[in-house]
Amino acid sequence: MSRIARFCPACGHALNLRQRLGALRPVCDACDHVVFFDPKVAVAAWIRQNARLLLVRRRGDPLAGFWAMPAGFMEYDEHPEAALRREVLEETGLQVRVEQLLQLFHTPADGGIANLVLVYEASICGGELLAGDDADAVDWFRRDQLPPLAFLPTLALVRRWQAGAL
Repeated sequence: MSRIARFCPACGHALNLRQRLGALRPVCDACDHVVFFDPKVAVAAWIRQNARLLLVRRRGDPLAGFWAMPAGFMEYDEHPEAALRREVLEETGLQVRVEQLLQLFHTPADGGIANLVLVYEASICGGELLAGDDADAVDWFRRDQLPPLAFLPTLALVRRWQAGAL
């Protein structure tokens, strides 16, 4: 996904693309401010129970109607594990304990908005299963009865799980 900046955040003048610091970047002609785009960082939860995987169905775009791990964006001042607990609670109604970091994914071209996704293994420690926030359904799935899946992290980890490597 491309990022766009049209006006300088420092002085408000128009930006133009110029070669700066090894890349084509938005630069202000008035004050010479260079705009750097920070990566969007998300967290996702790999939650299994009784040989089933917890997935949520996406309510909106990108990839509305497809299923993925409970996930969402981190706030700038939020610890990744706190973000994971918050996102799982918002999307599933469940409270989780973070067990371990499973994998870090670089995902700039998987159809989503995140550039980096930290996937944690988590276990349920409370709450009641109920879809919420940007999920319109939440359910448990066996490895041989999966719905249409969204996003590289979910697809990659499900393949590992189906192969018995996770």
